[in-house]
Amino acid sequence: MAAHVMDSHDMIPAGVRTALMPLVRQLHLLDEEIAESDRTIQAIAKTDATARRLMSIPGIGPVTASAIAASVQDISVFSGPREFAAFLGLTPRQNSSGGRERLGRVSKMGNRYLRKLLVVGAHAVLYHRKVHKDALRTWASHLMETKPFKLVAVAIANKLARIVFAILRSGTRYAGVNA
Repeated sequence: MAAHVMDSHDMIPAGVRTALMPLVRQLHLLDEEIAESDRTIQAIAKTDATARRLMSIPGIGPVTASAIAASVQDISVFSGPREFAAFLGLTPRQNSSGGRERLGRVSKMGNRYLRKLLVVGAHAVLYHRKVHKDALRTWASHLMETKPFKLVAVAIANKLARIVFAILRSGTRYAGVNA
């Protein structure tokens, strides 16, 4: 006896397929528009010197680089890398008393969009850490031995923010080994 294999057309009644076709066409059109936007962002990032420098950092692609370049016009308004990371909401809350420092969860104050992009970039760094041996990914691998994935991702996002600050301040590129 041969088993009957159903394809997707057999599983969805013809009337439902007909009713859903306008939505399917809209989704295809939306996919094409998103792809066009991605190509435009990529082209803009390639022509912008700041975005190109930022894209030399692991985990930072054209979308993140162009968003940072557009959002942070003057890096000198920040006193240092920690203040920049705090602007993005990537520093832990401090609950300190009596000289004893206690760090809590990430504050999540600041620029939500840039923070989200850096955390997504940090996920990419973590997923590809085994094939690269630069200092950032080696540090990430050591953290992963004892800490949960999401905690390490946010720590890397904080580190990425500090690297972004250094790149913007110095006008150089990321100089990681094997980056």
